[in-house]
Amino acid sequence: MNPEPNNRPKGPKKRVVVAMSGGVDSSVAAALMTEEGHDVIGITLQLYDHGEATGRKGSCCAGQDIHDARRVAETLGIPHYVLDYEARFAAKVIDSFAESYVLGETPIPCVTCNNEIKFRDLLDTARDLGADMLVTGHYVQRLDGLEGPILARAADPDRDQSYFLFGITRDQLDILRFPIGGLLKPDVRDIARRFQLPIAEKPDSQDICFVPAGRYSDIIAKLKPGASEPGDIVHLDGRVLGRHQGIIHYTVGQRRGLKIPGPEPIYVVRLDADHNTVIVGPRSALQTKSLVLRGVNWLGDKPLADIAHDGLPVYVRNRSAQTPRPAMLFYDEDGTVRVVLCDGEEGVATGQACVFYDDGGQAARVLGGGWIAKALKSGPAVPSDGAVRSELGGIERQSAS
Repeated sequence: MNPEPNNRPKGPKKRVVVAMSGGVDSSVAAALMTEEGHDVIGITLQLYDHGEATGRKGSCCAGQDIHDARRVAETLGIPHYVLDYEARFAAKVIDSFAESYVLGETPIPCVTCNNEIKFRDLLDTARDLGADMLVTGHYVQRLDGLEGPILARAADPDRDQSYFLFGITRDQLDILRFPIGGLLKPDVRDIARRFQLPIAEKPDSQDICFVPAGRYSDIIAKLKPGASEPGDIVHLDGRVLGRHQGIIHYTVGQRRGLKIPGPEPIYVVRLDADHNTVIVGPRSALQTKSLVLRGVNWLGDKPLADIAHDGLPVYVRNRSAQTPRPAMLFYDEDGTVRVVLCDGEEGVATGQACVFYDDGGQAARVLGGGWIAKALKSGPAVPSDGAVRSELGGIERQSAS
């Protein structure tokens, strides 16, 4: 028996706080809650210097977005408030992003924002307002499992945002709702038109909100002036092949822009922040077999230590755009969480997230995830993709069976 969606509440009137970013998705979420007859309060977060962002297209949380959220609230006839979270956002997200880059990592600030701002600080504010639910416009599903609410991938595979939401805890799931998680994007647009929302045709956000033109190095150089210090580009065999203008300008897997001639292509294999060097090598050196994780959040029904000591077959995503791939999850006696990739993967970088699922399907359950602390070329032998599927089929699915 499959879990039943409970994204749209049924029953008595509730007090609902909706996080309104000014985009189509969160606006439709607010509209659906209003249509359900709930006492809806719209809240928009001012997260950074929105004045500089006014008029930018394809951004998120910009000055125009705050204005758009207010217009939607007026259309729906609900109260709307703007909360100044700029100082919190700078300390918890922007500074963390810059520090991670300086350490040679590839950070994901949207995950940090969800974990530290939207589903922690804003959730506390919602509770202070006496809210029964905090609603967002994320493409992810909250379903009813045998042991309580669970998190699952969205119905629209092209919009699924579960990779960015692995940090949601079981306690937070009790109050969170995602009304559009079971919808396709064209359907969300149609609902916006039905409610005559002024943002129905607004483009989706694309950039990281505080990175104006997608140039990460610009903001890092501004926040960390010493991060652009030149250094050596070193081959895995020890040869110094050239100079770089700061490791913040490079990412693992990068091929272009190295300006190093040679008969065979070379790639960025690792960034050594301690020695300010960019390590390069052949494509084969990008292959990653196992991962060591930190900051793991577990959403399975059983404790991670109980079910993963000998290895639990799972599916993982190490990038938001990829489909879940077969892996084995291990929990060591010292508390270390490791993931062994059944088929290996190229170009996995520290600082990225590894998210666990119970299968590779479209509505797979999110079992949790963590931050990649180490990406290793070796690991123990693990089952093939087919064997993992077979083994998963013999295990009681975490959500229901």
